[in-house]
Amino acid sequence: MSASLEEGTGTAAPVVDPDYPVTPVPLHARKSFFSLAVVLLGFTVFTPTMLAGAELGNAFRLDGLLGVILLGSAILGAYVAVLGWIGARTGLTTVVMARYVLGTAGSRFASLLLGGTQVGWYGVIIGTVGALTAQAFGWESYAAEATVMVLASALMCLTACYGYRGMYWVSLVSTPLILVLALWVLQRSLDEVGGWGGLADVEPGGSMTLAVAVTTVVGTFVSAGTQTPNWTRFARRGRHAVLACCIGFLVGNGLMIFFGAVGAMTFGEGDFVLVLYQLGLVGWGLFLLFGNLWKSNADTAYAFGVAGAAMFDRPSKIPFVVGGSVIGTVLALLGVHEHLVDYLVLLGIFVPPLGGVIIGDYLGRWRAGMPEGAVLPRVDLPVLGCYVVASALAWGSDHLGVGIPPVVGILAAAALAYVVGRARVTRAAARR
Repeated sequence: MSASLEEGTGTAAPVVDPDYPVTPVPLHARKSFFSLAVVLLGFTVFTPTMLAGAELGNAFRLDGLLGVILLGSAILGAYVAVLGWIGARTGLTTVVMARYVLGTAGSRFASLLLGGTQVGWYGVIIGTVGALTAQAFGWESYAAEATVMVLASALMCLTACYGYRGMYWVSLVSTPLILVLALWVLQRSLDEVGGWGGLADVEPGGSMTLAVAVTTVVGTFVSAGTQTPNWTRFARRGRHAVLACCIGFLVGNGLMIFFGAVGAMTFGEGDFVLVLYQLGLVGWGLFLLFGNLWKSNADTAYAFGVAGAAMFDRPSKIPFVVGGSVIGTVLALLGVHEHLVDYLVLLGIFVPPLGGVIIGDYLGRWRAGMPEGAVLPRVDLPVLGCYVVASALAWGSDHLGVGIPPVVGILAAAALAYVVGRARVTRAAARR
């Protein structure tokens, strides 16, 4: 049976989890475009992204800043939109699609890479919630900070266990409020420098090359964006997935980068949570902190939940959501949020080529559908080789300062995997 949208509506075995972590999402379970757009916008309206924007705000004048954000967001949006379209066509998560690309055993590497990255990021966010809450109340007791971490983690874990439905309702309620609050802070920031004209006159205190700047924009969500099919597989049509990805990653992520840049240019602080603290609005700062990170970290927990289900071929994501949340919370209690960010940025080099090989291999040989009964190798060495070569090129791009590393990795992986896939289709046709 094909896992494509056009052909597949049933499953080979009873589904335990209503989010279908290891099987195609059937047509009757697909969601509306509005629902999908809400979830993806809630995914990308993420306050830590402002820190990347702050780096840009310190390096560019307003006109150059807008150009960098538009270029980087367009690259990121295009990459994610293609992956999202494939997710809608197949009804599969990223890690399940990796079975067709890397083989049944090879796909476990994808699960480990994507799931492991998200567990670490979950710990970073939990630690950030605890630290900023303690800062807001002036707590010096670590026990109080740790209690906030544990309670926040339990709330985020529970939301992820409810799956798509839970993330939809949290995003529907919190995202509009957060955007309104962020726009209000933006207006206060403009008042601080005399409006848009004053903002345009702000001289940057640092410098950054165009390649590094665009890499910063693309890198904000390229790793998490690789897992966009986890949500777009619920789309009823491929074009709905593409448009929802553009709303989330071009508009939502771009706005957060811009907000962070403006905060740095006006208040010297990219995170609007801390800007609100400076303005004496601690309550609103805490609302922005919890409302934003609650939904974003629930998405993170959902991602490592479906990665774990695929890795161990289990029909339910819930045990892996709970297990990963516990591990992430322990990491937060150990202070991982103070040390892991550089490691996660490094993974931004090695995760995008995985999305690239999925795109290239799908376009090369799976456009007719990914049949559930297909005989797959344990490890698909040629495609795995494409991933390794592309990752090496991305790493070299980063260390040599040539090109934009995530883009180099994605394009190289997609091109190599496409060539390998088409060659296989040609050979199979010749044998017939």
